[in-house]
Amino acid sequence: MFTSWKKALAVGAVLALSVGGTAACNRGTQSAPGAGTGASSGKVVLALSTQTNPFFIQLRDGATAKAKELGVQLDVQDASDDPATQVNQLNNAVTAGAKVVIVNPTDSDAVTPAVKALNTAKIPVIAVDRGVNNAQVASFISSDNVAGGKQAADALAKAIGEKGDVILLQGIPGSSASRDRGQGFTDGISAYPNIKVVAKQTASFDRAKALDVATNLMQANPNVKAIFAENDEMALGAIEALGAKAGKDVKVVGFDGTADGLAAIQKGTLAATIAQQPAQLGSLAVEQAKTLLDGGQATAQIPVPVVTVTTANLADFKK
Repeated sequence: MFTSWKKALAVGAVLALSVGGTAACNRGTQSAPGAGTGASSGKVVLALSTQTNPFFIQLRDGATAKAKELGVQLDVQDASDDPATQVNQLNNAVTAGAKVVIVNPTDSDAVTPAVKALNTAKIPVIAVDRGVNNAQVASFISSDNVAGGKQAADALAKAIGEKGDVILLQGIPGSSASRDRGQGFTDGISAYPNIKVVAKQTASFDRAKALDVATNLMQANPNVKAIFAENDEMALGAIEALGAKAGKDVKVVGFDGTADGLAAIQKGTLAATIAQQPAQLGSLAVEQAKTLLDGGQATAQIPVPVVTVTTANLADFKK
């Protein structure tokens, strides 16, 4: 697994070269430091779903660093996980003179009308991490969430000896990341006839919500052997709910590979995480925006590799 991951990263690095050439704000905008001084002209809006989740902070930082490097004026906007706020921000991008919009949707369906309005205004849209349903995007940059979900199923099955009852903690309903990870996990776990998903419920990619949801689901299903959470934040909430059972009586698998998730693996409370590369997602999105600003054609789809991280390869992954 680890050797294949390194090969995948090498491919990803080549792809990144071929397609390319921080302070948080709350429901507002901020330009990347030093941006807007290069040859490219025109503002790029980065509409993030949230800046409270560590994953999206890393995505933002990757984007702002690349914008500074390329001389791109980048305005970061934060929807605070509210679809209506994000729709307003996307609609305002038209009148604010944006030349390219990068969107990380709060909800892949809710943003559709606003993205269609950007299409009508001839403003190219790049989707990052999560897709946009039924609207045109110039480029979609994401991890392979379906494959990652299957990898999570395999890691969970291995952790519990391929038998037992399990719980699925789902992300934000309507988001492509939650849908695809859930699909991959469901497909993957079906290969293990002695494992049964006895409960699944949304915790909206949120640690505090996952604490409550996992507590309630464990009370209703006391014999559960494992929990798969569709991101590390929910996995960490589940670990808090489990207390001393985490990593011993109940195995937990997460998704994202955040610093806190990796620390939980080292501690022994998290069995595995499916690690993404959020900074690279943000960097590649800005590279595609720069290509569009310069009159070029964006790459329609750019996959960024994921890797299953456990105690077996944690040290190598950190390197």
